[in-house]
Parts: sequence; C-alpha cells; structure tokens
Amino acid sequence: MDPFESIKQTFFQECDELLTDAEQGLLAMEAGDADGETINAVFRAVHSVKGGAGAFGLEDLIRFAHVFETVMDDLRSGKMELTDEVAKTLLRAFDVLADHVAAARDGGAVDEGRSAPILSEMKALIGGEGLDDDDLGGDEDFGFVPMTVAIEGDDAPAFDPPAMDEAPAAFEPMADLAPEPASGARAWRIGFAPKSEMYAKANESGLVLRELARLGEMDVKLDADALPPLDQLSAETAYLHWTVLLTTEADEATIREVFEFVEDDCVLTIEPVDGQAAPPPPSSDLSDDALAAASADAPLDIAALLARVSGEAPTAETAPEPVAASEPAADLDVAALIAKAQAPIAPAAPAPKAEPIAKAAPSAGSSQAITPTATIRVDLDRVDRLINAVGELVIQQAMLSQQVMESGLARSSNVALGLEDLELLTREIQDSVMAIRAQPVKSVFQRMPRLAREVADMTGKRVKLVMEGEGTEVDKTVIERLTDPITHMLRNAIDHGLEDPEGRIAAGKPAEGVVRLRALHRGGRIVIELQDDGRGINRPRVRGIAVERGLIAEDAVLSDEEIDNLIFQPGFSTAETISDISGRGVGMDVVRRSIQGLGGRITISSEPGKGSKFTMSLPLTLAVLDGMVVTAAEQTLVAPLSAIIESLTPRAEDVHFVGGKDAVIRIRETFVPLIDVGVALGFRETALPPGQGVAVLVESEGGGKAALLVEAIQGQRQVVIKSLEANYQQIDGIAAATILGDGRVALILDVDALVTTQHRRKPAPRAEKRMAG
Repeated sequence: MDPFESIKQTFFQECDELLTDAEQGLLAMEAGDADGETINAVFRAVHSVKGGAGAFGLEDLIRFAHVFETVMDDLRSGKMELTDEVAKTLLRAFDVLADHVAAARDGGAVDEGRSAPILSEMKALIGGEGLDDDDLGGDEDFGFVPMTVAIEGDDAPAFDPPAMDEAPAAFEPMADLAPEPASGARAWRIGFAPKSEMYAKANESGLVLRELARLGEMDVKLDADALPPLDQLSAETAYLHWTVLLTTEADEATIREVFEFVEDDCVLTIEPVDGQAAPPPPSSDLSDDALAAASADAPLDIAALLARVSGEAPTAETAPEPVAASEPAADLDVAALIAKAQAPIAPAAPAPKAEPIAKAAPSAGSSQAITPTATIRVDLDRVDRLINAVGELVIQQAMLSQQVMESGLARSSNVALGLEDLELLTREIQDSVMAIRAQPVKSVFQRMPRLAREVADMTGKRVKLVMEGEGTEVDKTVIERLTDPITHMLRNAIDHGLEDPEGRIAAGKPAEGVVRLRALHRGGRIVIELQDDGRGINRPRVRGIAVERGLIAEDAVLSDEEIDNLIFQPGFSTAETISDISGRGVGMDVVRRSIQGLGGRITISSEPGKGSKFTMSLPLTLAVLDGMVVTAAEQTLVAPLSAIIESLTPRAEDVHFVGGKDAVIRIRETFVPLIDVGVALGFRETALPPGQGVAVLVESEGGGKAALLVEAIQGQRQVVIKSLEANYQQIDGIAAATILGDGRVALILDVDALVTTQHRRKPAPRAEKRMAG
C-alpha cells in the first residue's frame, strides 16, 4: 500500500475517535453540562480534525471545520453564550461534519443543500455571515504592515532559508517595543516563529495572535527578513516571525496555554521583560537578599541568582559587579544566561515545567504519573480470520478427543493427558480472542440521546432518555447489528408509546415522558430493555387493525401476549398517517428479523396506562458457546450450559399430568413443566414413558423453569456456533447448529423458545427436523 494512503487511513481512524469525543461533549452541552473542560474537549476534537485534513488538502472538510472551530472558540472564550438553540445548531453541525469526514474518506461529496444552511447558521452565530473562508478569525488589528516584495532577475543570488532549530535574532530585546506596564500588570516578550509543520496542520498564526491579544495589551513586530524573492518562494516553507510585547496580569502558564496546540510546531520563547521578573517560587532556597534583588525596585543580578540556584554562590572576592541601573539591558548576554539556566543542575532537582491550566494535574497523593493503556489498531478482517481459526481449532480438538475415546486408550495415558492440556490451552486461546472482540454497548447507546431529541422535536413531545449499563460488553459482530433494532424501538416508544404533554398532564403524569434504555448480562446472554412510561399498548385497537388487514380471523381467540406480538407482523402499523417517523408498518418487523438473525428473541410486556417494556435477549458472541450434548429421539442436540440448573433421573411417581396431557414433574416440592424434547421438535410422535430418560432442569430468560426430557446426556463440550438461518431457515426451538468432533451436525436448542411456547406448540412433521444421519 502507498505509505501516504496508509497515513491517510490512520487519520480517518483517528477522526472516528475524535468525532466520538466531540459528540459526547456536545450531548453533555445540550444536556446543560457545559463546563469549561467539556467545551475545550469539543474544540480540541474539531481542531484536530481540521488540522489533519489540512495535511491531506481536504478543502471542504477544512472549510466547514474552520467555522465549527470558530464557534467553539467563541464559546470557550465567553464571547458567545451557550443556549439551547446554539446547542441544537452545533449538534446538527456535528452531523454535517461527520458527513464531510465520510465523504473525504469514501471519495464522495456532501449534499450542499444540507451543509450550506448549517454553515450559514454557524456564521450567523459568530456574526460573520459575509466572512470570507480565508478570514474567519475576527477583525482584530495586530499592527501588521503591508510588505512590498521585489522580483529579482535571473542573476539574483540563491536564497538559503534560515534554520528553524533556534529562535531567530528578532526575538532579542528591541528598543521600539519599550514596556509601559499598567498598574498590577507585567510585561512579557514573546518570540513566535512558526515552522512549516504548523501550517501543514491548518493552524493559523493570526488565530494564535488573536488569542494572545485577549490577555492584555500587546505590540507586535513582524520579522520578514527571511522572506525570499518571489521566484524563490516556497509555498510549504514558513518565513515570517513575530516578536510580541504583551502587558498582562496573566502568568506564564496562561500565556503558554495560548500556544498549546502549536507549541510543538513552532519556535517559542516567553520571558519577562528586564525589571519585571516574577519572584521565585516559595520552595526556592534563595536568600532574602536574592529575593530583594529580584524585585522591581532593585537592579537584577542574574548571574548571582543563577550561581545561587546551581549551588555555586560567589564569594565576596569573586562576586561579579551588579549591573548598573543605567546600563542598557541589551549589553547583557541574555542568550548565554538562558542557556546556563536551562543546563542540568545537580544535585538540586529542576523546577517542574508549568502545565497549561486545561490539563488535569496529578493528585497530591499519587506517587507516579498514570500511564495510558497502550493500544494498537488492527483491521477487523484479521480479527475475524483469527476467530475462524480458533473455531476450527476447537473443532479439531474435539475430533481428536473423540477419536482417542473411541480408540480405548486409558485416561492416564500420555496421549490422553496431552489432549487434556491441549483442551485447556485451546480454551484459554478462545477466551483471549473473544476478549479482543468484546466491546461495550456504549458505541450504540451514545447515538440514542440525539435521536430521542430529534424525534421529540418532530412529535412535539418532551422526553427524558435514561441509559444504564453502557459498559456492558458484547461481541463486536452483535454490536454492529444492534443499531437498527434499538433505533426503531426508540422511535416507536416516543412516537406511539408516550403521550403528548397535555395528554400526560390529563392522565396525572409529568409532562415529560421517560424512556429507559438498559443493558445487562443475564445467564450468559446480553439483555437490552427499552421501557417507556406512556400509554401502553391499546390491545382493542391492535386487534381491530389486525382483523381489518386480514392478519387474524375476526373470531380468533388471542391472549394478551399474542395480541401484543401482532405489532411485529409485516405491514402492521397503528399510525393513522404516514410521516417521517412511522406509519409504513416496517419498523417492528425489522426489529424482530434483526434480533432473530442474531440468534436472539424479543418479548413485550405492557400495562395500559402505565407503559410498555421491550426486552431483547441476545447471545454474547456468535462464535463459541459451552453446551451440554444430549440425545433425543436418536438425534444429538446441544443445550446451552448457561441455561442449565441441574439434571436428574425422573421417578414415575414424580410425573403428573394436567388435564390428562400436559406433563409436570415434582422437584423438591415444586412442580415444573416437563417437556419431551423429541416430541416438541417433531423427532417422534409419542413421549417417553414416565420414569425413563434424563430430566434437565433449565431456566428461561424470564425466570420461568422447565424440565427438558431427553434420552441421555453425552457430556459437556465447547462448540462452534454456525448460523442455521443463514444456511437453511429459522426453526422454532432451534437457535443454531454446530459441528461435533465426529464431523456430524448437531442442533443447538433455543431453551427460551421451548419453555415459553411449549403450551402453544404443535408437533412438526418428523421429516422436517430430523438431521441427516
């Protein structure tokens, strides 16, 4: 790959992280949590996106990010007040900024019909609707003098630009910048020489100087001596330097903060003007005489102070004469003194470097700095290949174990012991690889507040979104496919579930509706719940629409659960008119299909007048699971180990029948349904006689318990999940399939489906579900 393209891809990966940080900050600002650090964090993210775009010449992205950055700059400087309208504008602008990044990455173009209005709104916020794209930094006058450049002839000497490793001579004291500090203020001389790298990152000297001017009164002198003849001018080289005399009450750390984003890409010197030096810090061991010498009322003996700091205090015989007050300051060898001050001093430790105030200082009790966790970026395809390889390794290990067992080797043999070690190592590798794929659902949840706000604005409702369990981890493949179902459910909850403010007040509820989005681990699966405190499902209306559209017979007898599940039927909608939000009857159908495609299920519980709760249950991973291999009707099946409580041999006297046909079994004075797996899946037509087989007690996601009756248990095994729906079709009671150690295909049971739907299940024809033997 072209190295330039590789760097460009890295930039877009960083953009994804920066946009995530910016979105979190903007959502916090929109929620009223607009502290200075939050605003600065958004500013830095947008600034970094713009800077990186400048290195690749992405003009459209630079132009939009420039205006965005200027708005954020006005917010953090206090020139603009953060109102609800400003926050909403910035959130819409963020969407367009993300579109610009995507367009730059994919080589496309952003819809100008969407980008231009947002750009105009942001320019209006900063009072610059007519600003040119090259002049978005403000109207401050820095004292720049127009330059006339003469074009030399062909015989002009070649120009050798000066090196940028040290401060230019223009940073030395100059008579025409004489300080006249006001009362309580001090004068600082600042040398600012940008390097070419600074301009390559789309930073601007004008914006830096503008920020500096906000700290106090300043005089600026431009040094253009390094500017070559026009025919030798390079567009990628920095030639201009500035010397600034700043009179301010701010300290050096505050001044240095102005240069925080460009300090590594410029030559910068900040020093107090002679006679204005700040007193040493309290921790210094300087004598009172030395402190007095540093005051503004006495001449400054810099050499003596440096000697004192380095532990080499001059004696009375060798002490140099102090500088006379009338001696010009320019006669001091300031460069030599600064070099000596910067040299290592032993044994005293050097004073800590002043940090910008925006950075958090380490706590007083910390003994060492917190080291950030080292991370690397790896293509997802490589991780997928690793996952597949681990899956094949699990299958091969199971095959070897099966062959060793069938060969009759003793469990104490070296081969058997080696296979046990291989099994442990395989499990450790599998756990480590799956941990690489595990990611928190925060990446999905963080998109929902903005969606809730937009839908609430469109429907005229007041909504409070409460999110819990954002740190719950799940496989990345599951996370990538969660966005659509959660989006549809959230839109449905706000549009259909919540009442308008007037209706809520009339019902004795607060005008603001509450929608809760929660993620948690339960029984080896991830459960996502979305609950609203709205009106609940109007079951008579749902039933009437289903009859009207021919989805059910008019005389059909349905339970409340069955009526609620009608909303998942294709084409079903309770909306009276089609809008941008709903009304076409595809949303909830998409939700169910998406969840089923992930090997999960969705359930509804609703109470009229109090709200509804949608519960999605999904596997933590789509790759590997621990299971119990069982036999039912001569078929080998796998029950997820996370759902199994215990197994037991049923006694005939413990098995009873309700209504003469529905079997239940007594387990420790408690009766639970007894489900013959072979009959439930259609593998056979008659159930096992009471007292035969093995009963496996399982618990469903909803907390319900049942006993699965099988012929025998083969043992516990780790299996690789293979999608049955992708290769065949969705089957009730079956979650997926796997390949056993002997190469045969086994079905993985959907325990929840067996437990919750057994009372309504009709035995399927035997030939439909029997696996080829």
